[in-house]
Amino acid sequence: MLALVALVLITIVGCGSTTPATPSGTAPAPQASSPGAFPVTLPHKYGETTIPAAPKRVVTVGLLEQDSLLALGIVPVGTTEWFGGYPGAIGPWAEAKLGGAARPQVLKDTGSGPQFEKIAALNPDLILALYSGLTKEQYETLSKIAPTVAQPKEYIDYGIPWQEVTKRVGAAVGKPAEAETLVKQVEDRFAEERGKHPEFAGQTGLMATLYEGYFVFGSQDPRNRLLGSLGFQLPANLDQAIGDKFGANISRERLDLLDTGAIVWSVTDVAKGQETLHGDTVYKALDVVKQGREVYLPEGTPPSDAVAFLTVLSVPYVLDTLVPRLAAAVDGDPATKTS
Repeated sequence: MLALVALVLITIVGCGSTTPATPSGTAPAPQASSPGAFPVTLPHKYGETTIPAAPKRVVTVGLLEQDSLLALGIVPVGTTEWFGGYPGAIGPWAEAKLGGAARPQVLKDTGSGPQFEKIAALNPDLILALYSGLTKEQYETLSKIAPTVAQPKEYIDYGIPWQEVTKRVGAAVGKPAEAETLVKQVEDRFAEERGKHPEFAGQTGLMATLYEGYFVFGSQDPRNRLLGSLGFQLPANLDQAIGDKFGANISRERLDLLDTGAIVWSVTDVAKGQETLHGDTVYKALDVVKQGREVYLPEGTPPSDAVAFLTVLSVPYVLDTLVPRLAAAVDGDPATKTS
């Protein structure tokens, strides 16, 4: 499953090659946990986990929890690399929060599961696997090393929203109030963007990629939740067509799902991706194409990585880069450039 996630989830997002600006200064000194925060018990897919005291050595087996930790002033001792090859598995949008601290040791998961021996060698007192697809057996093995918080049962694997990641990480490290504040700050930014772009409300929107054909993301995928937070609605019957997954391939007979107010295509090469899509006579005949409502986003740049890596730290940068392109797509003028 992780191999598919690694291939597909990274394929969405930003356009352009501009690297996010890194604020000057160092990361704030870690603050003490809230009084009375421990012990804390957190539920998850495989039961519940009690964290007896404030953790000092955190390892992230989930693919993006490091951003929430950094936002809360905590540098993990180990991270699991997803994509991008960033030192310490810390993206440019989160670099300022690292300050002068030592980078985490990077672990790998190529599809065979966590590197248990390397995780144990880091001597963690907390393992976070919220944005993950841990099996019960893997969870039980990790729990023998340190208290482990697995993915939540109320969401599909790799489907937990960034808000919930932030809040659950905050609870796990004894900073629930600080986490709530961080979430509110980003949600206020969404409200600001909706106010600037009332034209998004009522429009349909969708994110998709050319992975083994037409691969469409579903309602439980963070990318489409991003569009929803901006006011867009997903196509009717989307989940019925792709099933209970973060995304799936659809047939040419269901290309009507792509005829939206705006569609965001993740492609390895914009020109070649557009050539492939417009070479399909069924797709090319859709209004979304004829009216210029496509947004093409090249992979392999910090802006695109940030959309795949949706966190409390990356979302503001995503809004800076993606919202202007969405506005161009729905402005009613097919001649407006969306890239």
